[in-house]
Amino acid sequence: MDLNISEEQNFIQQTARDFAEKELLANAAKLDAGEGKSEFLANLKKLADLGFMGLNVNAEYGGTEAGTIAFSLAISSIARGCASTAVTVSVTNMVAEVIQSVASAEQKQNYLPKICSGEYLAAGFCLTESGAGSDPSGMKTTAVQDGDSWVLNGSKAYITSAEYAGVFVVWAVTDKDAPRGKGISCFLVERDTAGVTVGPAEEKMGQKGSATNPVYFDDCRIPAGALMGTLNRGYQVALGELAGGRIGVGSLALGLGEAALDYATDYAKERQQFGQPISNFQGLQWMLADAYTEMEAARLLLMQAAFTKESGGDFGKQASMAKLFASEAANRACYTGLQILGGNGYNREYPLERLARDVRITSIYEGTSEIQRMIISRSVFSC
Repeated sequence: MDLNISEEQNFIQQTARDFAEKELLANAAKLDAGEGKSEFLANLKKLADLGFMGLNVNAEYGGTEAGTIAFSLAISSIARGCASTAVTVSVTNMVAEVIQSVASAEQKQNYLPKICSGEYLAAGFCLTESGAGSDPSGMKTTAVQDGDSWVLNGSKAYITSAEYAGVFVVWAVTDKDAPRGKGISCFLVERDTAGVTVGPAEEKMGQKGSATNPVYFDDCRIPAGALMGTLNRGYQVALGELAGGRIGVGSLALGLGEAALDYATDYAKERQQFGQPISNFQGLQWMLADAYTEMEAARLLLMQAAFTKESGGDFGKQASMAKLFASEAANRACYTGLQILGGNGYNREYPLERLARDVRITSIYEGTSEIQRMIISRSVFSC
């Protein structure tokens, strides 16, 4: 395997990193304090203008056609500046990919250019419910056909970017009598459709700049043409897209872990104790050596998963492995970075406290670490 990235992939990575340093980093602390929302939204449009909202979308729809490896590199680089921005970009790309994968030609032409161009600042992936998180097949939201319309009723929970999304991909039960997970379909629902209500943003531990909202559907009437893909086969679509989303979350975690370690390393070179920089002490050196080694292993796992997906292979196990390892290693890396700063790491004046909170969710959303282990073990035992 050639582990070198292409010239195009390197350009995308560097563009994302430069943008993160110049535009995102200074605003990240403001977002964490409940400020800087206008800058956050403006930066989403700027990222769309740079091509980051359709990294794996065909050019005919306004996409970049850069591929999954470039997507992973971009998300990691953006996350180094702002995790809230990175998760918004990741989920919006995931929605764009599912539309490109299963939508009709008319649906693609209608929605993909709006997502890629930033006309829609974000797009929502409405799968999770309060009683259907790790087990989405247990969802209760329904879609009932009524003439030339579908009527949606139910609610979704923890929807990233819901309050500024232009369109949602919504999963609902369309055949109540079908076996569990077999009678679910997916629909395209525009944000301003009558019967759609976005609830107040959740008060979260981290990634506070990214709105996470409940979405309610109350006799929400949508046209028959809003059905996306094959009737009653939507659950399989969701599982496939979640696997791709795990590459995004793992990449986000990697960026946070690397940012924490780089900051801690620079700090250790300057911080003086016992008459010398603390970087001279072997105990601290080994902490960083182990953490950087884990980050490099995470990067390689993510590149393997991204390469397999981009090559058209079965990447589900690789994506789960990459997400599991990257998210847990990044949590350890942020903890290590905070520990190296000592009392300063616990102080909001320094970024480690925020990074440690921002990274925590990466081992939970897009499937918890426990779910990833279940997926991996099932794949191992099925061989």
